[in-house]
Amino acid sequence: MIRLGETKLALDDVVDVARGSRRIEIAPDAMTRMRASRAVVDRAVAQSRVVYGVTTGFGELKDRRIPPEDTRTLQVNLLRSHSAGVGPAASREVVRAMLLLRANSLAQGFSGVRPDVVEMLLAMLDREVTPIVPLQGSVGASGDLAPLAHLACVLIGEGEAWLGDQRMPAGLALRGAGLQPLTLEAKEGLALINGTQFSTALAALACADAQSLWEAAVAAAALSTEVLLGSFTPAREDIQRLRPYKGALEVARRLRAYSEGSALVESHAGCGRVQDAYSLRCVPNVMGASWDAIMHVEQQLEIELNSVNDNPLILAEGDEAVSAGLFHAQPVALVADYLKIAVAEIASLSERRIDRLVDSRVSELPACLAGNPGLESGYMMAQYTAASLVSENKSLAHPASVDSIPTGAGVEDHVSMAPIAGRHARRIVENSAHVVALELLCGCRALEFRRPLRAGTGTEMLYGLVRRIAGAPEGDRPLSGPCESVAKWVLSASPLKLVEEVLES
Repeated sequence: MIRLGETKLALDDVVDVARGSRRIEIAPDAMTRMRASRAVVDRAVAQSRVVYGVTTGFGELKDRRIPPEDTRTLQVNLLRSHSAGVGPAASREVVRAMLLLRANSLAQGFSGVRPDVVEMLLAMLDREVTPIVPLQGSVGASGDLAPLAHLACVLIGEGEAWLGDQRMPAGLALRGAGLQPLTLEAKEGLALINGTQFSTALAALACADAQSLWEAAVAAAALSTEVLLGSFTPAREDIQRLRPYKGALEVARRLRAYSEGSALVESHAGCGRVQDAYSLRCVPNVMGASWDAIMHVEQQLEIELNSVNDNPLILAEGDEAVSAGLFHAQPVALVADYLKIAVAEIASLSERRIDRLVDSRVSELPACLAGNPGLESGYMMAQYTAASLVSENKSLAHPASVDSIPTGAGVEDHVSMAPIAGRHARRIVENSAHVVALELLCGCRALEFRRPLRAGTGTEMLYGLVRRIAGAPEGDRPLSGPCESVAKWVLSASPLKLVEEVLES
């Protein structure tokens, strides 16, 4: 049970709601705080006090006074005018995460909305009414205005939405779910769109997927190190303790566990090779740095998941409305950019191992991992595809947060570009999952050429999982299908379950 206004949301909670279902309710204390905050707005309207977005226009039009009788119309006009997004629609999981996160922010009781607004957001989650939200059009301050406006329009029966897996006009979707459109009161339209929930949803789901990707990439590195007859000495705990980054220690622990009992490792003991290439020798250090970065991103995002990022803030205790900048998504932009770099490095290291696996000059395996080199091309193209994806990642990893284009007639003169960082982070994670999938396919094929020697207990478990998804080839075959299937496994919960089993064995 998630109790908004009481439960601190974790990354896993967001994933569960976005991709599945969880019971969500509003805590009684949150209802009390929202009602108290709402009373401040009602008094401001009744007294014709100047409050931004309540009795004034928005942005450049902030100095235009709005009479009390027009406050409802003002909120509807705001949603309609700000629904200016373009491009393809965000995935349903991203929008479901947005619904949860906006409800959680409003439930803190500093936005001046009635509990009805939060209840409507939760009802839409429960009944699978998912607004159609274009991916492009937000600069990440003041809030994700356009994406959240598209989301909020559905609450009043406008725009489009999914009902289950059917796309339709929002009014039909609400009726099909047994819901009535909401009539917004003063401040409520503004409260629905002044937030970072689009950027945060993108970054949060990318961060969750990056953790699965990282586990799969460490497993792939263990497999590749074994079949390339590399050394696991750099993964010794006493060695890594000399430079004790937490991520490096975790990587080393996993590498040792995967290779435990490996006949392949024993087969070249005392071979005289002095040291391996960095893509094998430095796995704890490179992958460990990425893990530390991913953990930092999660910690920062969990602050954002539980924050108020509205404007103006409605403070019931002081009976005041305060304009501030909590809607600025710079914290999200920076960590999304950091995540991009960390994940891009995972793919970069993986591609280098793929190159070694298909190069017979360094692998001492059949050229291109082909059964009949020359007649067959084997896994030659795995490296080409991986190189393409890694190159694309390098472009996407350019930090969006260093760019700013002023908006709002110069009032909004610095913006975060967090949505761009979040979208690119998700793309890099997806690209990297395909690179790791290709490494797993190459590693499994290489292991078959090393038979009858067996790899470590954990690595053999990994081999069995991959081969259940993509069977061993007989001659050349298209790699696209197996790569897509294994990439889905890479981004699932399975790598996390595998490493838990390996570490416990």
